[in-house]
Amino acid sequence: MNKPELIQAIADRTGLSKAATEKTVNALLETVIGTVAAGQEVSLVGFGAFKLAQRAARQGRNPATGETIQIAASATPKFVPGLAFKTKVNGA
Repeated sequence: MNKPELIQAIADRTGLSKAATEKTVNALLETVIGTVAAGQEVSLVGFGAFKLAQRAARQGRNPATGETIQIAASATPKFVPGLAFKTKVNGA
């Protein structure tokens, strides 16, 4: 499912217009992205949590030359599914 399909599915379930649903979905996504980028966690009970994870600096290898390179430390977004989400995915 892509974003337009998600918007249509939500509009169908809620009876809201597609335009209103798109504004709501965009606001949700912008809020989650901004909050996680600021280093805070967004937790939706039963669904899961979006958080910021840190990757340590490490050594890698250039596949073309075989040369060892240093890969800098970085931050990356992470999603941890909630119990209800895991249960539903596992068919229970």
